[in-house]
Amino acid sequence: MNEKRAILVVGAGDATGSAIARRFAREGYIACVTRRHAEKLAPLVANIEAAGGKAQAYASDARKEDEVIALFAQIEKDIAPIEVVVYNIGANVRFPITETTARVYYKVWEMGCFGGFLIGREAAKTMLPRGRGSIFFTGATASLRGSSGFAAFAGAKHGLRALAQSMARELGPKGIHVAQIIVDAAIDTEFIRENFPQRYALKEQDGIVNPESIAESYWQLHRQPRNAWTHEMDLRPWIETW
Repeated sequence: MNEKRAILVVGAGDATGSAIARRFAREGYIACVTRRHAEKLAPLVANIEAAGGKAQAYASDARKEDEVIALFAQIEKDIAPIEVVVYNIGANVRFPITETTARVYYKVWEMGCFGGFLIGREAAKTMLPRGRGSIFFTGATASLRGSSGFAAFAGAKHGLRALAQSMARELGPKGIHVAQIIVDAAIDTEFIRENFPQRYALKEQDGIVNPESIAESYWQLHRQPRNAWTHEMDLRPWIETW
């Protein structure tokens, strides 16, 4: 790939987001990664560069409109045209409905849905003049159904799914691939290992999702020809029920 191109991963955590950034960097994309504290991204940037790729870390809050606008402008000006945008912020919290305060609900909605709107809008503004690009949103089981204790999270993820659907219908005819990836399973993370050891033990049976496998699906989505675009993809291990 001779032309410089960038991928922006918003919510480049230690598992899925980092794996996506590494996967695209292997293909020659400059991995622009962001979370609220940029210093936490140093190991990821070092890992990508050690493998021969290029990466740039940014500190930004996806809930702040001015920060999102500035982030896109800076990458476009200083790094490369943004070809792919991934919104990968989780916001998974559990509270009984009677203990879900207005502050909790609003914060979860901001992270799980509103930030996706801001990122998606700016991605569209950036990509439309070029007539190409991919915008991907990471979903969860809560994107499809609410569960006990997850009123805030399910509300946010349902909203994000609706956003992705609306954007796909508006932007698809203009050359931009919008898709939602629903990860309906436990992911191989430190959090799962420490808090759900019985679930983590299923790793030996391929019973939890490997972040590298998720990242491969994002790469394959981006490579799809527009005559066969996938809008929504469910990912789960063979052991998962639904």
